[in-house]
Amino acid sequence: MRTLPALVALAAASTLVLSGCTDASQTGAGTGDPAADQEAAFDTSAVETVDEIAALLPADVAESGTLRVGSSTDYAPAEFIGPDGRTPVGYDIDIITAVGAVLGLEVDVQSADFPSIIPALGSKFDVGISSFTITEERVAQANMISYFNAGEAFAVLAGNPEGIDPADVCGYTVAVQTGTVEDEGADALSAECEAAGDEPLDVLRYDSQADATTNVVGGKADILYADSPIVAYAVQQTEGALEPLGDTFASAPQGVVTAKDDTQLAEAVQAALQHLVDDGTFAEILETWGNEDGGLETIELNPTLP
Repeated sequence: MRTLPALVALAAASTLVLSGCTDASQTGAGTGDPAADQEAAFDTSAVETVDEIAALLPADVAESGTLRVGSSTDYAPAEFIGPDGRTPVGYDIDIITAVGAVLGLEVDVQSADFPSIIPALGSKFDVGISSFTITEERVAQANMISYFNAGEAFAVLAGNPEGIDPADVCGYTVAVQTGTVEDEGADALSAECEAAGDEPLDVLRYDSQADATTNVVGGKADILYADSPIVAYAVQQTEGALEPLGDTFASAPQGVVTAKDDTQLAEAVQAALQHLVDDGTFAEILETWGNEDGGLETIELNPTLP
């Protein structure tokens, strides 16, 4: 997630242009490594080609028969490496594979460092899908096709046994992954508590998201604080041991990217995504990964930002 609470937004502004949803790799989201929990969860083999949408493709992509996709595969459940140690999986991977099917293309997902994807569009990659938050800076560099909305979120033990009010987390123990925006956000929230005369947060920091989640499930921490897709996936993977606390906040849209001068491909991808939304496939993919609340109903090319 690249949109921070107001107190830390300015400090993070330079990071937003180049980083992914967090500044650290997301290596887990449930009680263990998600790669050990779940492989490609949605069967895209039934998705059929739509000839009138495939006809929108640029000739070179259509003739190649393959959609080359760049993705930073270290961010479960959106994109990560599956149990075999080499195959990309996740809801972003399922979505772009379904897009390829609508367009009549095979999909070749290649793992890449996040900052390298946009510069390689049009040469190494046709499209990129990697939880790219849509920003004015990125729209100036690439076409961005909106499809998902992500933010920050809290989770607690099922039933909220501590009776925590999401609007008042002062004095509670909060688990975060080191290097994420929530790592910084927890410090900002704690400072707000102290400024108001309340108890600060007790922040527990872990190298992996899986460890942060496990320690909330185990009772060492009261609150899990992470990106909304990560929290939704954690709730699913812990089989009801956790539940969301309050609503997602600091939300922002994410988009598939294509080269800035390749509007034809961007429009083809936009049409394919809208088709998947309209026929219900898109929602089924997100539901499979526990993130149905993040899907957008209207797919836009380079949407106007608030």
